[in-house]
Amino acid sequence: MTRMATRSDIAASPVKGGAAPGRTPGSPAGKEDRRRAKLSRRWQRDARWSPYAFVSPFFLLFAAFGLFPLIYTGWASLHQVELTAPTDMNWVGLKNYTRIFDDDFFWNAAQNTLTIGVISTVPQLMIAMGIAHILNYKLRASTFWRVAMLAPYATSIAAATLVFVLLFGRDYGMINWALGAVGIDPIGWQDDKWPGQIAVSTIIIWRWTGYNALIYLAAMQAIPQDLYESAALDGASRWRQFLHVTLPSLRPTILFTVVVSTIGASQVFGEPLLFDPNKGASGGAEHQFQTLGLYLYEQGWVNQHLGRASAIAWTMFAILIVIGIINQLISRRLRASS
Repeated sequence: MTRMATRSDIAASPVKGGAAPGRTPGSPAGKEDRRRAKLSRRWQRDARWSPYAFVSPFFLLFAAFGLFPLIYTGWASLHQVELTAPTDMNWVGLKNYTRIFDDDFFWNAAQNTLTIGVISTVPQLMIAMGIAHILNYKLRASTFWRVAMLAPYATSIAAATLVFVLLFGRDYGMINWALGAVGIDPIGWQDDKWPGQIAVSTIIIWRWTGYNALIYLAAMQAIPQDLYESAALDGASRWRQFLHVTLPSLRPTILFTVVVSTIGASQVFGEPLLFDPNKGASGGAEHQFQTLGLYLYEQGWVNQHLGRASAIAWTMFAILIVIGIINQLISRRLRASS
């Protein structure tokens, strides 16, 4: 007689390939497992390397248009290179550096850069602070005024400078007309040293004051209102609130704008170039407002000494590094004191 299989017989029967049923490699379930494993490995590779792919365009562009020109300029500064034959390079070592340091025009340009930087930076930041303080209060059409502050920054350097050339004209300029109305003789803004530097600084002040004002305004709006309310309860006036609440809270922002403005002042180029009546790189007939940027341009593209111009560029780069180090030291001291 045929005996029916009991539950114990079924449980005791061995299974091929192990104690538990498995998926054969050729089965649809096995293919699905392999596909999922492959997708998992692909996802891991994508999560690991895709961020580098996203930022690689920046590094490629920086290497092509930033790092390579910097290294090549440093190499060219150690050679005698002329604009007419840029591939003919004769090794001269540090001669280009010693030559520019012995050049009186270099020191004149460095002094002009310093004075123009001081004359333009100090009033610019003070005016920007005052404008930001006014805009920080609730005003009608506040958005309009904030956008208007950026209008000079968005204006072309060439257009702005040409307008100021007309304003500072000796015979028909509006500035001399206003001075003549109060009994002051006409001033040769483009002919004399200090008037020329003041005029160039005025262009820089007009163009960058609104930009710095918006930076100060953003920092002011981040100051907690509780500090102003506590100062008001203590009887502090608005002026004392500005001195004892606003300014201490803006110290990092003020330091940032000072450093950025100083770096920008060391690279002034378009304003003195276009303010010169002859539109040359000499910065006036007697180099009275020639900056380091104009001196570099004159040596490289007027006198066609690319090696000397490269040495000037690296000297300016070293000056910026010194400014950055000073900024870092001051920042550390401010953080330690706070």
